[in-house]
Amino acid sequence: MSNASMWKFVGWRRFRSTVLLGILNLFLLSLAWASPGRDGKPLEVYLVDVEGGQATLFVTPSGQSLLIDTGWPGNDGRDADRIVAAAKDAGVKKIDFVLITHFHKDHAGGITQLAAKIPIGAVIDHGENREHSDPPTEQVWQDYRSFLAKGNVKRIIAKPGEALPIKGMETTVVSSDGALIDKPLPGAGGRNPDCKAGDQRPADSSENLRSLGTVLTFGKLRILDLGDLTWDKEMELMCPVNRLGKMDIYLVSHHGWSQSGSPALLNGIAPRLALMDNGASKGGSPSSWDIIKKSPRLEDLWQLHYSNEGGTAHNVAEAFIANVQGPDTGNYLKLTAWKDGSFEVFNSRTEKTKHYDAAS
Repeated sequence: MSNASMWKFVGWRRFRSTVLLGILNLFLLSLAWASPGRDGKPLEVYLVDVEGGQATLFVTPSGQSLLIDTGWPGNDGRDADRIVAAAKDAGVKKIDFVLITHFHKDHAGGITQLAAKIPIGAVIDHGENREHSDPPTEQVWQDYRSFLAKGNVKRIIAKPGEALPIKGMETTVVSSDGALIDKPLPGAGGRNPDCKAGDQRPADSSENLRSLGTVLTFGKLRILDLGDLTWDKEMELMCPVNRLGKMDIYLVSHHGWSQSGSPALLNGIAPRLALMDNGASKGGSPSSWDIIKKSPRLEDLWQLHYSNEGGTAHNVAEAFIANVQGPDTGNYLKLTAWKDGSFEVFNSRTEKTKHYDAAS
């Protein structure tokens, strides 16, 4: 081989190596951009819009699904259809567990319509309805009993302190049927300074105070869902000792109504993110909105709906609202979380996502 040919050969090899190295670097950079510091599959959480009720679908990396509440009955199966659509988006063909926080219509009313549209493996609840004097609640309870009597699903009656059998995340019951955990969770237990000036309220007598509340842990991430647990029960849970500890994600209690969401709770759990499943004309009380926004570690509050009660002063920017003023559109919010504690929120209305790094 002549010297000229040899140098051409060497130059070609160097050029090819440089190109391949550049492609490899771009590939590695794209992986880092897509998954900064994340290992494994994420936890997916859908806040389904059921117009002021609750329907929150969790799908773990192992593929197990947990639905907390089923929305309203009636409306031509609207809420069941929206839940099934979320399940389809997540690749779920069966809901493994349906957790009923309590037996009010906006939380438990949709279960029979849902069961007609997608298989359900098991249900979890706090036990018998305790609000027999309220006809709509009693009707939901009787419909639920008829559903259970068919024998198609397993029933779990959960007690405070128990771990639920959800594969892929830890799910700990902290409240059920008016009872609370009697010992602080790991990492909790400090005295809560916000109890001193706390507003004491009379004991609630409805199904709300019996809400089945859970702490869901995924790696370093902690999520709190207390259903409609009322202010008086929050004070018991958080005072004088904070039995819950800090949370990363707070699924806002009671749709952001003023009957729940005390400063003792919000400042005690100090969430980085709050997700409110309010409706246009239900939830999002200005007083509750203020308490959430003043929580010491809060980075963002997201809302399923613009709150008519809140007005301009008590609604977040439109980018953080799934359903703005106007006709019902049924948009949802989706939380995607990784075990390192990082997460992101997708707004189906804007089709945009905001990423949050793991806490330092």
